[in-house]
Amino acid sequence: MAQKKQLLIVTGMSGAGKTVAIQSLEDMGYFVVDNLPPTLLSSFWELIITSDDFSKVAVVIDLRVRSFYKDLIEEINSLEDNQQVTATIVFLDADDQVLVARYKETRRLPPLAKNERLLDAIKQERLILEPVRNMSNIIIDTSKLTPKELKKKLIGEFNDSSNKLFRIEVLSFGFKYGMPIDADIVMDVRFLPNPFYIPSLKPFTGLDRKVFDYVMTKPETKVFYAKFLDMLKTAIPGYIKEGKEKLTIAIGCTGGQHRSVSIAQQLARDLAKTYPVDISHREISRYIGKKVD
Repeated sequence: MAQKKQLLIVTGMSGAGKTVAIQSLEDMGYFVVDNLPPTLLSSFWELIITSDDFSKVAVVIDLRVRSFYKDLIEEINSLEDNQQVTATIVFLDADDQVLVARYKETRRLPPLAKNERLLDAIKQERLILEPVRNMSNIIIDTSKLTPKELKKKLIGEFNDSSNKLFRIEVLSFGFKYGMPIDADIVMDVRFLPNPFYIPSLKPFTGLDRKVFDYVMTKPETKVFYAKFLDMLKTAIPGYIKEGKEKLTIAIGCTGGQHRSVSIAQQLARDLAKTYPVDISHREISRYIGKKVD
């Protein structure tokens, strides 16, 4: 028998954090559908179950669909009876007073607040959602959570430990072609000895062993690199704690050919011992296979 696919159903009180949940799940690689009518859940799952492109699927359902709770419970029971899916229901909740404050801050109204007081509409919604809340697998109270804290909690619950969310991009570039505008950390290595002035090294790049060795074995490079790497090892956990998902470290020299490429190569190797790392050399195509005068 084929292994069941996992379906995550996110629901709960309006204003309790479903938008943050959508963004967090997408960042974790989930295919997310927002505001799916419960009556379409079985049809939607038929499409998903026959495809190999979707391994993690989440749907977000709320009271914008008025027949919400009855249809949702019936659809979930139907799916599980047919052994098509293992469904996990996540219910996001918050105290009434917190929801009132959030709505006043955003100047939005909950779905049931037409001609009623805001607090009365929230209480009515809570009553309607009670059967779904009672059958939920996970209930998260967001009353005292910031969006960042809610995201962290969702990552802790649902992110595959083999799928590390935080990534580092190491980029080499040449200052004479402009600084990268998307870099978080920029390091200028134009103070290091320059292979450009060595005739036998000038035509090559930091991807070539002889250029790499020339740059990395210089005493000043060794001192600088050790301190730079130590600084990054101190800073990176702080970026992660603050919720940073991708950190771009740009290493620049004059032309982006020799020194920056060499440093970037070594940095990517060292950081990859701890973190997922991507490396790119912005200017390298200017030099590969071309004679430099």
